[in-house]
Amino acid sequence: MRIALTSPTTLTLNILQTDTRAVANYYAAALHLCFHQIPTSYSLTRTVHAHMITSGFNPRGHILNRLIDIYCKSSNLFYALHLFDNIPQPDIIARTTLITAHSAAGNTKIAKEIFDGTPLSMRDRVCYNAMITAYSHSCDGNAAMELFREMRLLGFQPDNYTFTSVLSGLALIADRETHCQQLHCVVLKSGTGFVTSVVNALISVYVKCASSPLVVASSLMSSARRLFDEMPVKDELSWTTIITGYVKNDDLDGARQVFDGMDVKLVVAWNSIISGYVHKSFLHEALRMFREMHLLGIKQDEFTYTSAFSACSDGRFYRLGKQLHGYIIRTENCPSQEFLISVNNSLISFYSKCGMVDDAKKIFDKMEVRDLVSGNAVLSAYVNAGRINEARSIFSKMPERNLLTWTVMISGFSQNGFGEEGIKLFNQMRSNGLGPCDYAYAGAITSCSVIAALEHGRQLHAQLIQSGFDSSLSASNALITMYARCSVIEDASLVFHTMSCVDSVSWNAMIAALGQHGKGAQALELFNQMLKEEILPDRITFLTILSACSHAGLVREGRHYFDSMHDLYGITPGEDHYGRLIDLLCRAAMFSEAKDVIDMMPFEPGAPIWEALLSGCRLHGNVDLGAEAAERLLELTPHHDGTYVLLANMYATAGRWDEMAKVRKLMRDRGVKKEPGCSWIEVENSVHVFLVNDIEHPEVQGVYEYLKELLPKMKKLGYVPDTKFALHITESEQQESNLSTHSEKLAVVFGLLKLPVGATVRVFKNLRICGDCHNAFKFMSLVVGREIVVRDGKRFHHFKEGQCSCGNYW
Repeated sequence: MRIALTSPTTLTLNILQTDTRAVANYYAAALHLCFHQIPTSYSLTRTVHAHMITSGFNPRGHILNRLIDIYCKSSNLFYALHLFDNIPQPDIIARTTLITAHSAAGNTKIAKEIFDGTPLSMRDRVCYNAMITAYSHSCDGNAAMELFREMRLLGFQPDNYTFTSVLSGLALIADRETHCQQLHCVVLKSGTGFVTSVVNALISVYVKCASSPLVVASSLMSSARRLFDEMPVKDELSWTTIITGYVKNDDLDGARQVFDGMDVKLVVAWNSIISGYVHKSFLHEALRMFREMHLLGIKQDEFTYTSAFSACSDGRFYRLGKQLHGYIIRTENCPSQEFLISVNNSLISFYSKCGMVDDAKKIFDKMEVRDLVSGNAVLSAYVNAGRINEARSIFSKMPERNLLTWTVMISGFSQNGFGEEGIKLFNQMRSNGLGPCDYAYAGAITSCSVIAALEHGRQLHAQLIQSGFDSSLSASNALITMYARCSVIEDASLVFHTMSCVDSVSWNAMIAALGQHGKGAQALELFNQMLKEEILPDRITFLTILSACSHAGLVREGRHYFDSMHDLYGITPGEDHYGRLIDLLCRAAMFSEAKDVIDMMPFEPGAPIWEALLSGCRLHGNVDLGAEAAERLLELTPHHDGTYVLLANMYATAGRWDEMAKVRKLMRDRGVKKEPGCSWIEVENSVHVFLVNDIEHPEVQGVYEYLKELLPKMKKLGYVPDTKFALHITESEQQESNLSTHSEKLAVVFGLLKLPVGATVRVFKNLRICGDCHNAFKFMSLVVGREIVVRDGKRFHHFKEGQCSCGNYW
């Protein structure tokens, strides 16, 4: 439709000869026509508005209000507000129109400024309704309730629109049954208790309040159900609200009862039920309902498919999910952009959870339109698969990132051993102005535990408290592990015992910490306390318990807990559990028992089993059995350097130099290189790394000099260098010199030189501690009168007053 306007010059002359009211009606009619010309209403309105200005017409009242209304409805709030600001005395209609428009646009601040600038004498019920709605839409329930009270005190009678808005605000903050009941009474007294929209809002309040920990959920849901049953007229929202309420409060039976009573099954109701079953892990029932929905000919939407793919991924139903993917490709013609984004995002998650990361990436690459969820989903897929370099590449190319993006990448670095990168990324995130959440802190704290950056971890702990996240379960669990892996077991215990809430991860972390530090009896004691708290152990719990028993030599207890896994808790032991049991038996030199366990295993023994056997044989000098275990290992993992090193060292200790030489030659022929041993220590927020025979560290000469001073004092107390750990056929003095250059000795002596007098020396080593170094540190702790803590690749050793916490059982 075209709107024909008289030229400005002609209209100006006519204004002098025509009644002003007629001109106003002329423009009003033109604006009325503009109002119905969506989406061109804005440009047409501006044309009419410009015509008014150039013709000299001064619009008032309803013309101004109509202009503001059209500008608002065409989302041009800037022009609407500009026009409003130039009106000498805007009326209540203009004010209410702008409050409503800015509320819908999410700009509550401007809506409030307009409302506050409205004189009390001018305000009416519609104006209050608009502002209450604005507060509710901006999730400020308290402000909505306060304005509702003010409205009633000033004598304004609320209507059904008022109650619908204020109940939406109350649903945001209600956490006690009385909150619901008080406003329910007001609704009944007002006579709006029969209005469908108001009752729907009341049901929503009861439903949302039922999720509060301060109420009995069943009582609130019973009240909601009574309201629902007594409704004279139920609409689609009524059915959806009550069913969704039951689902969100984990009452699927109640939801199903209402659902089965529906005459016409709404798609939203189907989606809610299916989603509830998936959330409660009733995956087969969810997929059965999905199939029934399909057979009834009910059109499934993106929400239905998203739940179905979640069920397939949670149950690892790869084949079924693949079939569903094909079905969507065949049947969905011209799907909407929202459909494509939602379904493709769920497909990315499905394929990644089923271990098909490359297929997930193919979905991502083919998406013509992506959102932030798409990028985060594919990033998580690569992080969870441990493909950290590819994840880093995806992260660097993402055009948009949010807090979840950074958190996923930080956690990915920490979980895959890239602690330094994790800390750097955390600091980069903060420098970009993004405040970390508790999960981001947990990732950064875990990164500190990877590289044993104790002081940095303590700083993060302090920041965690300042940020108000100290009650976070994930962050607290990370703190337990961080302090334990940085050898401060007392602080780990303090965090655990002061946590406001603990879960099985917390118990597992603390039990593992005690076990790693050689406190096996305390670990078992804590495990028994966990059982008294009625927290069921999982497979991780038993891994930590078996490790604790192994490190402390508690063979009888370890066998008991291994047997109880299946007998008492129905947990089938995996290869990792068998590996811990073999390690426990071999450390105690019970090789025949270990062989019996291997022979009786329900599956073929893999590398962890033979590695545990080889380590035990190396420890106790059982060369023949160790060689057999090494042979199996070399078949399974021919390029793993640890097998060659253990076998060579075992032959060297037994004086079988020819066999040792053959192992080293085999290693060279296969191109296998030994991981270099290194040790590191944190001093004044800097990490100092030492290698064997180190000559690169700028202060290493001072370390060698101080070590020469300590050795005579240690020998005077009884220290005798154990030259069999030199593993070279050289003169005795040269062998002693070789022992003096081990990386852990250099790092410990550096700590003695640099740390304050009396401070604990904490050193970390990537490989197993040398036997001579272990013995030397006991005497060194006597000479210097300080505690020395060494964490190697297996456990912690606390040296104090000539003794080690491991009791020489390592």
